Amino acid sequence: MSPIQIPTNPNLHILFDLLAWASGAALAAILYRWRLREAAGVVARTGPLYAVAAAVGAIAGAWAFGSWNTALTAIPHPSHSIAGALAGAIVAVELYKSARGIEGSTGAIWVGPLALGIAVGRFGCLFAGLGDETYGVPTSLPWAVELGDGVPRHPVQLYESLAMLAFLGVYLGALRRRAAWTRDRAFYLFILCYAAQRFVWEFLKPYPRLLGPLDVFQLLALGMIAYALIYDARARRSRHA
Repeated sequence: MSPIQIPTNPNLHILFDLLAWASGAALAAILYRWRLREAAGVVARTGPLYAVAAAVGAIAGAWAFGSWNTALTAIPHPSHSIAGALAGAIVAVELYKSARGIEGSTGAIWVGPLALGIAVGRFGCLFAGLGDETYGVPTSLPWAVELGDGVPRHPVQLYESLAMLAFLGVYLGALRRRAAWTRDRAFYLFILCYAAQRFVWEFLKPYPRLLGPLDVFQLLALGMIAYALIYDARARRSRHA
């Protein structure tokens, strides 16, 4: 069976990045009016430097981890990564919260927009083709894609999009029911889901391995999983205290 031919153009990445930002912002506005007005108030009370910390951490993490990964290749070059951006933002925000004495989760308002933004943005990674460096390893599966080099590959970008859309569906359903976890644990469960699926898909990418069979992003994913489990446990204890 022939692989699915994907028309590729590096400029499509920019288009889908814009769509990711726009769809995430639109969903944020909808969720604010629907269910998350109180959660937005919690963030507003953290002060203006909260957003600065998140942005600086995200930018630093994106380029640090993306470039670390490509530094292990035959031709090292700067790069960026959404996984690194998430990790950097988490570290920066948690340090900021610790310095200000802020307790509890402030991430509820970001869950839906992040999940949707990643899902949309990964289509841009797919249509950008081989130059985006997020393609999968060769496969003979019937849904393999061909990105211009004649090699049938795992569409790992779509795997991640589908995983994030599945999480988003569960999250929106829980938000509709006003499930307790959507108020104080949603961000940690989002990070847990994101990091777990990212860890799995990395085995289907031809990235250089850093520690045994694991690449940079898998080690990062393990750190994010540990963060999510620890902070989720704290949130559950606080609820029952």
